[in-house]
Amino acid sequence: MGTTIQLDKSVRDKLKELKLYPGESYNKVVERLISIKTDEGELSEATIREIEQSLEDIKAGRTLSMKEVKQRLKIK
Repeated sequence: MGTTIQLDKSVRDKLKELKLYPGESYNKVVERLISIKTDEGELSEATIREIEQSLEDIKAGRTLSMKEVKQRLKIK
């Protein structure tokens, strides 16, 4: 059995923008958003540290171009 909910027009418009195709129901959009949130979860402390380290590497110029990566991996 379905339930009717009230949404502000701005919320409905945002949901409409999130549709993957014109005929996708708002129910499917909401299910997908819930699934994304459920799957993501919270970042662990270790993951946060790794992200911070990566950002420091980028700022310090410790990066490789795609060309350099291909050369190191001997990929054409």
